[in-house]
Amino acid sequence: MIDPNKIKLLATDAISLLQSLIRTPSFSKEESGTADILVSFFKKHNIDAHRYLNNVWAVNKYFDKSRPTLLLNSHHDTVKPNPQYTKDPFQPVMEEGKLYGLGSNDAGGPLVSLIAAFIYFYNAKDLPWNIVLAATAEEEISGKNGIEALLNEEEFLSTTGTLNNTFQNWSAIVGEPTQMELAVAEKGLLVLDCIAHGKAGHAAREEGVNAIYKAMDAIQWFRNHRFPKESETLGMVKMNVTSIITDNKAHNVVPVTCQFTVDIRVTDAYTHEEILDIITASIDCEVKPRSMRLRATAIPLHHPLVNAASEMGKGYYGSPTSSDKALIPFAALKMGPGDSARSHSADEYIYLREIEEGIEGYTRLIETTFKKVQ
Repeated sequence: MIDPNKIKLLATDAISLLQSLIRTPSFSKEESGTADILVSFFKKHNIDAHRYLNNVWAVNKYFDKSRPTLLLNSHHDTVKPNPQYTKDPFQPVMEEGKLYGLGSNDAGGPLVSLIAAFIYFYNAKDLPWNIVLAATAEEEISGKNGIEALLNEEEFLSTTGTLNNTFQNWSAIVGEPTQMELAVAEKGLLVLDCIAHGKAGHAAREEGVNAIYKAMDAIQWFRNHRFPKESETLGMVKMNVTSIITDNKAHNVVPVTCQFTVDIRVTDAYTHEEILDIITASIDCEVKPRSMRLRATAIPLHHPLVNAASEMGKGYYGSPTSSDKALIPFAALKMGPGDSARSHSADEYIYLREIEEGIEGYTRLIETTFKKVQ
């Protein structure tokens, strides 16, 4: 049974930690200060924390390499503050049951709630699964020195018994603001830089081949095309042209090149390679993917975490946004306190009650899961 008094004490501690994190700027690639705070926090709780770059991680006291492992992961980097802030983004102000501050909702609230849940189980003996807590960097930019780097780091692999880097029998809860609903699937991200090539000429004499017009034909294709296969949990593949620029600034010269960027949210109905093949066969442009790393992901609906959550009465959905879930090479469930609609907004906040509810929800989910697998 979950101890409500212990949850309340952990919530008080978690809110204090979140206030410290808000006071400390932690833009992506600049998270050293918050990493220091997290290491000190674990030390205060007599937990041996490890650090690699700006990633901080710890394992439960009675870690046993022969057991399956549950990774609790969230990030401590933030975007830069929205210019429409009316409050100091680095001042953790409490008003009317809300805690304001940059990163309070995305993903400070989920992070400190996961840390509290980790502490709740830290000293427990004979857990059916190990628990690993990872507070990672560079999530907001899908950087390579965040969760991806940590999961390939030698000390992490050695300590957790995964030197062969296969992560067999690992599962994860990724902390993001989902109002504690279950995101069982998540769209991948494919960003394309497309270049339409024309031929220079004098605009008055209608010479050359206008690269803008070629780009317009391609953009019209992106606007109208519908991929026929639809994902059960993620729906349709979505494509949006988000920027356009030419090489030419003169009004009287037909532009030679026109470059535009396409943001594609990929479902599990297609691979990145299949999407790319369809596009290159359909438009008369040079197409360059920026990255093929952020794949669509889904946790099996029969997974113990999903079964446990269903037993708790929770529904599930497919998330249109990407997170570090895309970079975790094993089954991962995305959930956490807070609301995704508040992320990256001016005067970001999280309700104080959401943090306590997040801690209680995480601990109950873990306890229910462990009972089902024993």
